[in-house]
Order: sequence, then structure tokens, then C-alpha cells
Amino acid sequence: MSDLQSVFSHSPSVVTRKTGSEYVLVPIANNIADMNSVYTLNETGAFIWDQIDGKRDLNEIILKLTGEYEIDEPTAREDVLNFIDRMQKYLIINE
Repeated sequence: MSDLQSVFSHSPSVVTRKTGSEYVLVPIANNIADMNSVYTLNETGAFIWDQIDGKRDLNEIILKLTGEYEIDEPTAREDVLNFIDRMQKYLIINE
């Protein structure tokens, strides 16, 4: 599990497309889209995805999430850490 000072960036092997308030993430291997591994992010996931910029640490992302959605800090922390764990598992983000 990542600590709250960790900083992440998007993997260069993932193409991102925004559709409305959702994102579609498509992994690319050998210049070919892996359409069997397409990921869709809901509005909250899309917000967290936008915050992952290679500069903000997880603490900053959690604070931004609490402000944007008016949720408490423990809930935001759990949401962000779960999101980060899933994205790392599928190699969609890099630390």
C-alpha cells in the first residue's frame, strides 16, 4: 500500500479519453490498443485521475477530494487509496 506522501503519474502506455464526466482508459502495447482491458472511471474516479499529475502527493489529492465532494477525510482517504491500489495493480499509474 502507498503512503500518503507518494506521488504518482499516469502511465505513458495508457490512452485516456473523456466522455462526459467519465474517463475511458485504454492500455497500449506495441502501438496497439488492448481493447480487452479498457477501464471506465466514474465521476469520482475521473476527479482523482485528474489530480494524478506527477506533482501532487496523495495527501493533496485527498484534501482536494474532500473539498470537491464535501466528504469526510477518512472516507476520502479510503477512496483515494483504493483507487491508487487498483490503478497500480493494472499498471495504469506509476509512482
